[in-house]
Amino acid sequence: MGALQIADVREDVARLAASFRTPTVAAELGKRLVEAGHDEALRLVHDVFLAEADDRLQRRVDRLRRASNLPPGKTLDTFDLTRLPRPLVRKIQDLATGRFLDDAANGLAFGLPGTGKTHVCAAIGHALVQQGHSVLFIPTFRLVQDLLAAKRDLDLPRALRKLDNFELLILDDIGYVKQDADEIEVLFTLMAERYERRSMLITSNLVFSQWDRIFKNPMTTAAAIDRLVHHSVILEFDVDSYRTKKAKK
Repeated sequence: MGALQIADVREDVARLAASFRTPTVAAELGKRLVEAGHDEALRLVHDVFLAEADDRLQRRVDRLRRASNLPPGKTLDTFDLTRLPRPLVRKIQDLATGRFLDDAANGLAFGLPGTGKTHVCAAIGHALVQQGHSVLFIPTFRLVQDLLAAKRDLDLPRALRKLDNFELLILDDIGYVKQDADEIEVLFTLMAERYERRSMLITSNLVFSQWDRIFKNPMTTAAAIDRLVHHSVILEFDVDSYRTKKAKK
């Protein structure tokens, strides 16, 4: 690829300076260097700004990864996608682009234990963090217990606002919620708060027809499913358990 035209360099310098929150630099630096005939100096500035942008992104990615609680090593590179049907693989790869976050859409991964749901959802989380998105991976039962503790301390609104800082919540094993009335209430409150605002990626061993085991009340079950499905991608892991196959071998 040939060198950028000086007009393109000037435009990119302004864009980068704006992203660094230096509006005067964005407005003046490129213009003054070009007017003074210092095109090569502008190219050097551009190179330095690109290096700064890369460094800032990496520092942000490092911070986001530490905050994400994502299990290390569970990436798409360490998962054998050939085990899965091609339509499912395409859905996974599309979710890994992060486009669904723009629409506050959800992902729902269904399948028996050992089929790869958790690994794949964690891998999607890792891919999004690498792009600079904020993600939190947490077992559903643990999140529910945290929300219950906040409710007892009259601090539930603040706890929900803190979760709202994450563009994506990955709730692992929703079927293992203890099904106490208070637990169901805080879980439903979380879903209602994030509806059409923030995304969730949920794994479940239970299909929708069995979610009355989680929410007990048929109306609450229907309302929860309705909110999740309205804007969603369904991932069906209709494959053999990896752990069972490995044990047989």
